[in-house]
Amino acid sequence: MRPGGEQIQRELPFVSALSVNSFFSALGPDAIARIAALCTSRRMLDGETLFLKGDPGDALYGVRRGQIVITTTTDTGRQLTLNILGPGDVFGEIALLDGHSRSADAVASGNVELFVIRRSDFQDLLKRQPDITTRIIELLCERLRFSSERLEEASLLSLKTRLARRLLKLAEDFGEDIDITQEELSVLVGAGRETVNRQLQKWRKSGVVDLGRARVRIIDVARLQQEAVARDGGAD
Repeated sequence: MRPGGEQIQRELPFVSALSVNSFFSALGPDAIARIAALCTSRRMLDGETLFLKGDPGDALYGVRRGQIVITTTTDTGRQLTLNILGPGDVFGEIALLDGHSRSADAVASGNVELFVIRRSDFQDLLKRQPDITTRIIELLCERLRFSSERLEEASLLSLKTRLARRLLKLAEDFGEDIDITQEELSVLVGAGRETVNRQLQKWRKSGVVDLGRARVRIIDVARLQQEAVARDGGAD
């Protein structure tokens, strides 16, 4: 049995949360109200597992508070962090649509509150609201584009550029004071921890970032944006 208790309750205040989410906001107030009526709330404890790779794909989730870490484990037993999701992020779309098993693990980081849309409820709504189906297709295209960009970054860009881009993206979601370990950062950018540490220490000395225990604080956003610009022939 998984740790922590699940608290589920029907409520409509999700309208405001959905209205500011890029996934739902373009649908208009009537559609948002219909979707909000499907939502349930779930609260999770730090370290609690939301789902594991291979679990049935029976729901879509949106983060209202806290963080969800998406991970997978390689054949050699190494755990990889695929993404870190914060307030406003929506995930589980593919499993929601095709009903297949989860492709990764999802674990709460800190105390988390989610909104949940069950697959059976959502499928019924899609039949009645084809415009929502169109928006789902657009979202999946965005996810595919994101994956392609990650592959391009790992293949063509220097470590400095990849690390700067990743820190800026994390700052968009969580602010300029980012709770993340250097090991997690190294997985996100596809490099060794020692290499990531060397680059972070260079930026610390030049006043770009400040480093703490499992924390990176961005001090000079403009400089980091300059570092995020790809340059031909750049070295790590």
